[in-house]
Amino acid sequence: MKYVFLALAILCEVIGSSFIQASNQFSKLVPSVIAVVAYLSCLYFFSISLKSIPLGVAYAIWGGLGIVLTALVSVFVFRQSLDAPAVIGMTMIVSGVIVMNVFSRSISH
Repeated sequence: MKYVFLALAILCEVIGSSFIQASNQFSKLVPSVIAVVAYLSCLYFFSISLKSIPLGVAYAIWGGLGIVLTALVSVFVFRQSLDAPAVIGMTMIVSGVIVMNVFSRSISH
């Protein structure tokens, strides 16, 4: 269940970031409100996940998956492009999260 709350936090963060882009620097009311509500929800779900997942681990997963999912939204929704260094960098971040989850003793499974 602890990872469900972390997944909800990640999803809300991606939604919030996407609607910040859509808000046109907070000049459009509806996307701005959605962004704020999504980020508040994100922080709430993240705080719940921290009851049972160590902070460093939770933040690494949240950050890594958030970067990749937000980048995918930017490509498919906002028609922005990613160059090779961006893809390589994101791959390295995700690889680090995987290594940490598989090999670290600081993670309580």
